[in-house]
Amino acid sequence: MVFRFFKFHWLSPSSPSPATESAWLDYDLAIAGGGIVGLTLACALQDSGLRILLIEAQPKEAGHHQRRAYALTLMTGQIFAGLGLWDEILPQITTFRQIRLADEHSPAVVDLQPQDLGTQALGYVGEHYVLVKALQQRLETATNIDWLCPASLLQADYQADAVTLTVAIATETRKIRTRLLVAADGARSPIRTAAGIQTRGWQYWQSCVTTVIRPEKSHDNIAREHFWRSGPFATLPLPGNRCQIVMTAPHAEAQHWLTVDDATFLAELNRRYDGQLGQLELVAPRYLFPVQLMQSDRYVQHRLALVGDAAHCCHPVGGQGLNLGIRDAVALAEVLQTAHQQAKDIGDLAVLHRYERWRRLENLTILGFTDFLDRSFSNHWLPLVVVRRLGLGAMQRLQPLRRWALRLMTGQTGRSPQLAKPLVEVL
Repeated sequence: MVFRFFKFHWLSPSSPSPATESAWLDYDLAIAGGGIVGLTLACALQDSGLRILLIEAQPKEAGHHQRRAYALTLMTGQIFAGLGLWDEILPQITTFRQIRLADEHSPAVVDLQPQDLGTQALGYVGEHYVLVKALQQRLETATNIDWLCPASLLQADYQADAVTLTVAIATETRKIRTRLLVAADGARSPIRTAAGIQTRGWQYWQSCVTTVIRPEKSHDNIAREHFWRSGPFATLPLPGNRCQIVMTAPHAEAQHWLTVDDATFLAELNRRYDGQLGQLELVAPRYLFPVQLMQSDRYVQHRLALVGDAAHCCHPVGGQGLNLGIRDAVALAEVLQTAHQQAKDIGDLAVLHRYERWRRLENLTILGFTDFLDRSFSNHWLPLVVVRRLGLGAMQRLQPLRRWALRLMTGQTGRSPQLAKPLVEVL
């Protein structure tokens, strides 16, 4: 087998094949999915010596137009710092130094502060296009990475020593051999389904309505999680005094808030804020998405690894989903790079199991935590209401309890990847 190194470039349908002498393009690793998680994995392996192919169904520019925002944990910031991206990303996102937790109209409001954790910040809010652009720009200098974009993976044939991929690029079909295929292709992962990997979990009785507002008063860089009996209501501060909101409610109620006129919707938001943010302005369309909890029965099998939403999904309460996927990516990168340095086959199941053992239980912990939060607070059963408000009261008074909750929410529990860099150096 002959492997070739190519400078990173975007391969359009009209681009010539980089392997001009052969119909086969050979790589060590193929990543199916060029979203944030797939790009993070590629960036983490940029200097690994592995030959990598990214396969993405959407044009490169598609991610530049998405204005969805994500809560980013301190660990995610440390990972981006370790990748050398933080100096570019940080000025374009919001740093929040306070998290406010509230339960409907209860006076037991908990304000979590950096001193509870001993850090300078509690987290960040970054928009999709900011993260994608930074990751893509970093890969432009990579000499060991190619991108087929837009392209569709039609079939994966798992063999003893390689995976043969059938990839469609416009009207052209190519055969590609790789030692390992990584599925970063989302919650409905066709790769996972075709490989026969089962999942466990459930669809929630809720959907989320999300949009961006601009309040009259300053959001003061406060991240808010206000629990209502219909579901969590999150407010994430964005640059330009904007806020991304995520309103969780039963399906019918969520559909109602999606379709009512702007004035009625803003009146409901103002009621939930109790007028504290002043007059509100909608600055983006409203979108609705259902939510689910899902954990794959396994993250790996022969010459295949799942990362991000392809492996697991959780309720959006606490903003953990993308952060788990980013941690998957760098954990897998560390395992693969170590195996490569030891001259081991990166597609061997013994190698891939190291990644699964690292991430599966840690992810399950967060899935369980977010499920517990949603079920406990999306509830008006009086005994449970009393217990959870006592819990919030205890959190107000007990710093060790606040510290435990913050360590879990900010990604400071579990095993840290080697490339994570202390943020004190870049804040």
